[in-house]
Formats: sequence, C-alpha cells, structure tokens
Amino acid sequence: MPLQLAQKTIEDSARAMALAPTAILVKVARQIARTLADGGTIFICGNGGSAAQAQHFSAELVGRFLMERPGLPAIALTYDTSILTAVSNDYGFENIFTRQIQALMKPGDFLWGLSTSGRSSNVLSALREAKKAGGRTLLMCGSKAPTDLEIDLLIAVPISSTPRIQELHLLCGHIIFQLIDHFLFIAPGDINQDETTT
Repeated sequence: MPLQLAQKTIEDSARAMALAPTAILVKVARQIARTLADGGTIFICGNGGSAAQAQHFSAELVGRFLMERPGLPAIALTYDTSILTAVSNDYGFENIFTRQIQALMKPGDFLWGLSTSGRSSNVLSALREAKKAGGRTLLMCGSKAPTDLEIDLLIAVPISSTPRIQELHLLCGHIIFQLIDHFLFIAPGDINQDETTT
C-alpha cells in the first residue's frame, strides 16, 4: 500500500506538470522582463506554502536561476515579521500585503500574487491596491480564479488538489525565471516581440 500510494502521487504530479500553460508563461515572463528592463521592482506575496514560494521566487531573481547575471530587484512581502505582525495587529491580517504595497510600490512595478484557493483576501486586496498604484499584476492560483478582480495576467491551473497546485506553481515559476533570463540577457531582442510569435 505505501509503495502504491507513493507511485500514485508521482503519477498525479506528472499529470499536473503536463498542464503547465506555456503560452501564458511566455507572456508573463516577457511582462516581468519588461518591468525589470524599465527599472521596476517585482513584489511577490502569498500565504502558507505560497508564502514560502514567494520567498523562493524572490531569491531566484535577486540571486540567480541557471546563469550568472546581475541580481534583479524582487521583494517577497512575506518575510519581515515585524511588519507582518505590526500591520496585522493594527490594521488586520487582510492588510499585511496591502500596506506594504502602499508604502513601496511605484507606477510600473509588478505584483505577483500566489493563492492556491484563489480566495486569499489579503492577496486579492494587495492586487487591487497594486492596480491603484499604477502597477502591473499577476495572480497565480488553482482552478477557482476570482471573477471580480481586475488584473493584468492570470495563471489559473485547472487542478483542485492543493499539493498539485503548489507543485505546478513551482514549475511555472522556474519556467518564468528561465524565460526572464532569456529575454534580459540571452536574446534581448525577443523581449518586444508580439505575444503571438512567442
């Protein structure tokens, strides 16, 4: 039984990985690369496992992914416990990311929100605030994407299992980072291509 359970989990994960929306990932990576090329900052937020992914993703940009290149400006809004606890205590948990967006985001910056459920009120609130601040926005979620949210880009993976959503989000992130490096440092001419030509 344990071996069969492990094998089934691997098979389920492999099926989930095959659902990576490659055309959308190219579009997202191109938009993030344009933001960085224009001097913007990438902000990333999420809760729980998605908070860990936000920090992982910012580390891939600030540090490096697969190639040696300059660090890229990215901030995970999940790491500063003093800010998180102060804002949560004074303004409510739903504002822990929104308050940081109000303080830090400039027009042309980019907010990448992660929510496996698609219903995390603090993430959705931050995305709304980012739009008001003149930023570009991305929500990465599972199959239940919000219908009343104005955002620039959406990656809604057609999966209901939280672990599989998180695994696919990680794969999507890694693909995006490889493409960002391509657009900024390997083939900069590709950054302004029309989306239909990838």
